[in-house]
Amino acid sequence: MTWTPGRLRRKRVVLAVGAAAALCLTGPALAACSGAVESGAVESGAADRAGEVPEWDDKATPTTVSRQMNIDLPSTATDVRAAHQNGFQDDGLLLVFTLPTSGVDGFVEQLDPERELRSRAEPRSSVAKPMTPFSHLGLPEPESVPDVREGQICAPCDGDLNSQAVAVHRLDASESRVYLRAVD
Repeated sequence: MTWTPGRLRRKRVVLAVGAAAALCLTGPALAACSGAVESGAVESGAADRAGEVPEWDDKATPTTVSRQMNIDLPSTATDVRAAHQNGFQDDGLLLVFTLPTSGVDGFVEQLDPERELRSRAEPRSSVAKPMTPFSHLGLPEPESVPDVREGQICAPCDGDLNSQAVAVHRLDASESRVYLRAVD
């Protein structure tokens, strides 16, 4: 194929039109970003400031979170912790408690998981940073500890929840920690 002066001119015009179109599409977005930076709206750690999304709901309690997750807390549960994170589109819900190991199977059965929980003897080699971390409750992520059974309860779920998962970490011969994470 030979490039004639007319063909080269058309190619340059097409490239120039394409570049102009790309600038028209990205220009407003870049202007919005630069305006936010100039006004101080974008700062390091901005998501941690009060009033920004995502943010942790300081009024969340184990009772309110368990109600949102449609979970009946067992009467034998101890060290109960909960958190609710308000998000842009979805909220994150965390509920953690310790149960006697003898009562874990009965509790998991009432959750009616989609499949039998998978057992994992070792921590996962690479753990992704979750959007709603259990570290907010002062606990390790269930993916980072050994001797865990885990699985999906539902996705999508009936009602308001989009998804819900459970992980059970055996602490010792008599106690296990139950981790529940949901997206509302």
